[in-house]
Order: sequence, then C-alpha cells, then structure tokens
Amino acid sequence: MQKDLLGKNRYKINLHTHTTISDGRKPPEEVCKIYKDKGYDAIAITDHWKFGEQYVADNGLLVLSGAEYNILNVLPKDGLFHIVGIGMDTNPNLPKSASAQDAIDAINAHGGMPIIAHTAWSLNTPQQISSLKNAYVTEIYNTVSGLHMSRRADSSLIVDMLGAMGKFYNLIATDDAHYYDGDECKSFIMVEADSLTKNDIVKAILDGKFYASQGPEVHAYREGDEIVVKCSPCSEIVFFSDWVWSERVFVGDNLQEARYKFTPNETYVRVQVKDENGNLAWTNCIKL
Repeated sequence: MQKDLLGKNRYKINLHTHTTISDGRKPPEEVCKIYKDKGYDAIAITDHWKFGEQYVADNGLLVLSGAEYNILNVLPKDGLFHIVGIGMDTNPNLPKSASAQDAIDAINAHGGMPIIAHTAWSLNTPQQISSLKNAYVTEIYNTVSGLHMSRRADSSLIVDMLGAMGKFYNLIATDDAHYYDGDECKSFIMVEADSLTKNDIVKAILDGKFYASQGPEVHAYREGDEIVVKCSPCSEIVFFSDWVWSERVFVGDNLQEARYKFTPNETYVRVQVKDENGNLAWTNCIKL
C-alpha cells in the first residue's frame, strides 16, 4: 500500500497475468515473486480457459481468482473478443463454444468482474464493444500487445470513439504478461480501496476509484467549467475529449498541475500524462 499525492491509501494491482498453467513462461510461484518484489499488493492470474482460485502467496501477495476467455473461431471483422474475469467465487465452467456475451454473463453470475481486454490488439470496433451488455471495464493499455509481433498496445482511440458515442468504461492498464522479457511489471492500476480484499477492490474499480499507470501519478477533477489535473512531475499533460478544436496539450519540465477549460460541445474529458522517461498514466473519463 502507498500514499498518493492527496494522502489517500492506494494498492498497486495488475489484473491480467499468465503462467505455465496456460501459455505463460513462468510458473505461478515465480510470477508472484516477480510482482511482489516490484511492490505490487495484488495480481490476478488469468490463464486461458483455466479458472484459478483466489489465494495469498507465501510472500503475502494477494492473488485474485481469474481466467481469460479468448473467444474461439471468430474473425476480427465479426468481433474477436478476449474477456478477462477476475474475482469469481466459483468456476464458471464455460464451454469452449461460449460467446463473448456468454463469458460476461457467466463471470457476473459467479460474483466476478468482466474486463474487455486489449481492444486495439483485437481490432474491436466501438460498435462491436457497445453491443456487449453488463461489462463496465476495459483495458486502455495492454503491455504485451506492444511487444514482439503485436505493436498495438494502446486502445485510447477506441476509448475516445466510444466516449463520443456516449459509452463509458472504467479504464485499466495491464501487463497481460506471457514472456517475462519486458512484458511484466510495466502497466498497472493504483486502487483506492477500503481494504485489500476482493470485494473492496472490485467495488473500487467499478466506482472508478483508481488511476491507470506505468509510473506517474495522476488525478483529475472538475472545478466549475475546468478540469484540474494534479500529478507527479511530468513532461506532458494531455486532455482528451470528444471535441477536436482545443488547446489541450501542455508540454514542459516538471509539470505537476494543469487546467483545461472545456467547451459546451464536449461531453467528457479524460487525461493522459507522460513522465520524462516516456511512462504514461491515464484517468477515467469525466462525464460533463
């Protein structure tokens, strides 16, 4: 647990991780050590079609229950989805013929939280995503999708197109680590939860009480007709929205605060910051 700039307690969490139980290259016990040594409070092990129960590792790391359902035999043009489930109380026992909506429904029915994974990597369109019901979280950034043969890690554009349609999701960053050669301990969320328990973590995420990051800290809130940002020292602060004609980029050294006066045409604003090493952080969308 860490104190943020506002004096609040936050937990460092990665919600998408693979092990040798499916196609990851490290066993669970080694994965737990890697993440604990980097200051993580919790991870979710989300092996493909393999439900993993919740436990506390020997080093004290909370491992949330999880699984990833990569929907089979579907082409991108028809909606190729990977649905991550975390926090299920029992195994959904999904058949391999399940659809993305089947996976979402089963995760919810078993007390979990469904996540729409790496929409840019999957080439999911806003129309395909918005057709799914009862899923409220998606990945704005997925580390492994930017490495090796992928190079499609950032789903920000899709998030903004969804926002322009009035569709809003809570935005997490994850590793989706498989190789452990640079795809681990990179992208995470900092969660303001009442305790390090599954129920409190899931509630905080669904309530939007977190920011996604690769290192920087960022907070944004509305003050009158402005969005105010406070962050750790950064070199860039950008305000994204569903409006294209605005002065929205702030660049400099040691930036720690910025203000953006939004227009009557905008329906939401979200913020991305970048530090001097190129590490990013993201807020959720603020609906106006």
